[in-house]
Amino acid sequence: MSQPEKIDLVQPARARVGNLIQSLPPSGIREFFELVIGRDDIISLGVGEPDFVTPYRTREAAIFSINQGQTSYTSNAGLLSLRKAISKYLADRFQVEADAEDEVLITVGVSEGIDLALRAILNPGDEVIIPEPCYIAYDPLVQLAGGVPISLACSEENGFLLNLDDLEKLITPRTRALVLNYPCNPTGTTLNREEIERLAQIARASEMIVISDEIYAEMTFAHKHVSLASIPEAADWTILLSGFSKAFAMTGWRIGYASGPAEIISAMKKIHQYNMLCAPIMSQRAAESALTEGMHDMEQMVEVFRQRGNYIHSGFEQLGLKCVKPEGAFYAFPSIKETGLTSQQFCRRLLEEEKVAVVPGSAFGPTGEGHFRAAYAASFESIDRALEGIYRFLSRL
Repeated sequence: MSQPEKIDLVQPARARVGNLIQSLPPSGIREFFELVIGRDDIISLGVGEPDFVTPYRTREAAIFSINQGQTSYTSNAGLLSLRKAISKYLADRFQVEADAEDEVLITVGVSEGIDLALRAILNPGDEVIIPEPCYIAYDPLVQLAGGVPISLACSEENGFLLNLDDLEKLITPRTRALVLNYPCNPTGTTLNREEIERLAQIARASEMIVISDEIYAEMTFAHKHVSLASIPEAADWTILLSGFSKAFAMTGWRIGYASGPAEIISAMKKIHQYNMLCAPIMSQRAAESALTEGMHDMEQMVEVFRQRGNYIHSGFEQLGLKCVKPEGAFYAFPSIKETGLTSQQFCRRLLEEEKVAVVPGSAFGPTGEGHFRAAYAASFESIDRALEGIYRFLSRL
């Protein structure tokens, strides 16, 4: 009698993971971050994180709240006192009107805010326009929300600025939203009032929702930041996202917020109820203190970033690397096309040979190829050492 055929009860792990998740690439930023984490011999201009520690008064506010026993959940929307502080801050600094009770939502970082916004507004197959080079999370999050990302290339020849004529050409009946980040990660470019006002008209005429990621708003150096949400024509079509990670040096606290039409904020809150519930109360107390007592600290840090931006841009120009001058955020995006190396090759060799960490431009979309991103959220001494390492590397090519 023949033996019964054995049944393989061990299924390949790959088959247990959804096709979409399998197709998503890992973060190009985090890939380089993992290579340098814990190594004291690396000069890192890689991760977009301020080198400043969260200011003392902000830290003390969180410690005090913990000592007072404030360790519970909060409302799904977040502490009303924090939402009121954000509402006042937006009105005072950027002329954005937002009702604290119905039009502001506290999120676990801006990244969650982007995810919530996309899932709240998209139906399967809706198109979302994404200017490139861009923050690496936008494209995957659109796909995870069932949308179709549509790339809008911002050329180096145009200073990586958003071309509004090109934007209008991409809008179709399937277009649902535009994801906009300004000042921009990774290029440091931004938009002026004239451009924002025209974008407001485009959004209203096409009924296109703009998810406006303005996390670097306070770090605008070329001119005063103009929020799209402050333009009356765009107010009903804008989801404003921001937070405390960058200008307030609060990356690890994971606090962001969304502001926009009550109907959309309510939908975002519904998703937030199921996936996060609420942001940590101690982080919310720290953020509230940052807005009420820490504005001077923030402004001092931003001034240092402005100086560093000018310094590193001058350094790249002296090295012969063409570089659009940063107008905001804390990133420079120099070109390495003349080296003949891909951005991956350049950055890996620079790390191996000179122990200088920067991020390949290809991580930010195909338009970023031929560049690398340097985060000047580092001391002048670190910037000097990085520039010296890049000079030695270039001299051997």
